Formats: sequence, C-alpha cells, structure tokens
Amino acid sequence: MNAMSQTANASSSPVNRARVGLRLRVALPLLIIGLIIAFLIGLYVGYQPLSFTALKTDPIARAVFFRLRLPRVVMAGLIGASLSMVGAALQALFRNPLADPFTLGVSGGASLGASVAIAFGLGLNLVGVPLIFIAAFVGASVSVLLVYRLARSGGGTMLPGALLLAGVVLNLSASAGVLVIQYLASYGRALQILRWLIGSLDVVGFDLIWKMLVFLLPGWIVLIAHARDLHLLATGEEESAASLGVDVRRTERTVFLASSLIVAVTVSVGGAIGFVGLIVPHAARLVFGQDVRVLLPASFLLGAAFLILADTLARVAISPGELPVGAITALMGGPVFLLLLKRQQRYSAI
Repeated sequence: MNAMSQTANASSSPVNRARVGLRLRVALPLLIIGLIIAFLIGLYVGYQPLSFTALKTDPIARAVFFRLRLPRVVMAGLIGASLSMVGAALQALFRNPLADPFTLGVSGGASLGASVAIAFGLGLNLVGVPLIFIAAFVGASVSVLLVYRLARSGGGTMLPGALLLAGVVLNLSASAGVLVIQYLASYGRALQILRWLIGSLDVVGFDLIWKMLVFLLPGWIVLIAHARDLHLLATGEEESAASLGVDVRRTERTVFLASSLIVAVTVSVGGAIGFVGLIVPHAARLVFGQDVRVLLPASFLLGAAFLILADTLARVAISPGELPVGAITALMGGPVFLLLLKRQQRYSAI
C-alpha cells in the first residue's frame, strides 16, 4: 500500500474520526460567535446607523430595518456561505488550492446564462422557478463540464495547470459573450446587466431569499453529505479513494451538479462576486486544518461572516455612495490568488 493509501486509511480510522468530532466541537461555537458579531455589525453599520431602541417607536426605522437592512445582511450571509462551501468542495475535488467558482469559470458561465436571460427580459417564473435561475444553472453546468473535460488528459489524469488555464480561458470567453450581449441589448437592459455583473446585494423583503433557500438547501446538504468522499479524494489519488469505497465518478457528478446549482443561484441574485470561494477556505484551513469534514462547515460559517463584513465595508467606504461588494472581494482576493499561485509554482506550468 502506497503512502497516499495509508494517509487515506488513517483519515478514516476511529481515532481520526474522534479528532474530527473534537475539532468540530471547538470550531463551530467559535465560528457561530464570530458570525453573530458580524451579523450585528452588518445590521447596525450603514449610511445611516440604526438605533435598535428607535425600532420600538419609529416606523420608518422599522421599515428600513426589516425591509432593507435585515434582508440584505441575510442575503450576504447566504451568498458568502454558499460560495465558500463550493470553493472548499472544488479545491478538494480537483486537489487544487487555486480552484474556486470564479477561477474555474463556473461564475463566468453562470453570468453568461443570466445575462442572456436579462437581455431577453426573462423575468418570468417557470413552475415557480425564476427563469434567470435556470439560465444561470445551465451556464454554470456547461462551464464546469467543459473545464472538467479540458483538464483531463487522454488517460483520465487531472492536469492541475490545464484546470486553471481552462477556467481562465472560459472566464474570458464568457466575459466576451456578456459584452456582446450588452452591446446588442437595449440601453436599459445593458445597464441592468452591468449593475448586476459588478455584484450587488440590494434586496427588498424576504421573498427572493425564500426562493433562494429552496435551491440552496439541497445543494448544501449534498456537499456536506459528500464531505468524507471529498476528504478521501483530497488526501489521496482516485484509486486510493476508490479502494476505500468512494464511487469517484458518481461523487464528481454529484458535486458538480450541486456546485453548479449553488453558484447559479448566488450569481443570478448577487452577480459575479469573485474570490470568496478562494479566500475563505484557505483562511479556514489555516486555523482548523486540512480535513474537509471540518473545512466545509467551517468555510460555510466563516464565508457568511466574511461577505457580511465585506458588504458592510462596501456600504460605508465612500458614504453617502456605495461600492459594489464584488469590487471589495476582488481587491482582497486578487493578492491572495497571486500569493497562492507563487506558493504553488508547479501549477504555473502545464
């Protein structure tokens, strides 16, 4: 048995499972406390700070709080948690620390699909499902399938350099497609696409959030349910994971489908908010270790807190104006990506 198989076996031992349980019992309370603090900061800080005592007497303050501020903070938490969990899952699946929905072109494909829906004015619902969700899901699914196929060599081996290059090229192609759509669309539609692309978490009420949860919850559950399989894939070769009972191809297809669904929903609502799925999993990994069974829930909670704070910064950075939250995450994520690329120099050559 080779070293990879021994590592995979060790990760499945009762002692290791006990350690994972201990890490979760330590990590989750800390992350939940951090999320609560971030949530309260997001609720209080803004162009006009809200006084919680005024909510009892001021109807305008209550309307701003319950119709604008609270839904926006909740949406930021949902999108941040979703993108972070998908990033952690894709990094484990592809065994590549640079993988995330943005760098792999998944967000780009979802953006292209959603832009087509916006350009044609497809704001209707199909059996209660917004058509923009469906268009974004199709774009994300096609993107992840193309990246996966391009990154595989003739013998079926994953080429990390090809994975990253395929994602970059796909993002560029999707961006070009979006520009063409904007050029051909009416002025109003083009402006709507532009505003949506740079990332915004503006929302009124909770109607859209409930619709998001209908699709996000199954995706979250699927990824958590495959945490063990993803951990075995991340710590060894596919053959080692298969010898321990992992159906590699089924796991890949299921994770691809769940990731595409989650990214499609978040992109169709909040726009292409990049690098969240790259920054947060690495931060969680530094604090809580490499085990994917701990990393997925840790990334989920940390990602929610991260995007809430990033959106809060976007709201107050140029007060009384507002920066796109996508610009904040890109400014933070770009240097992190370059640092990781420097540390992983073997991925820079194919």
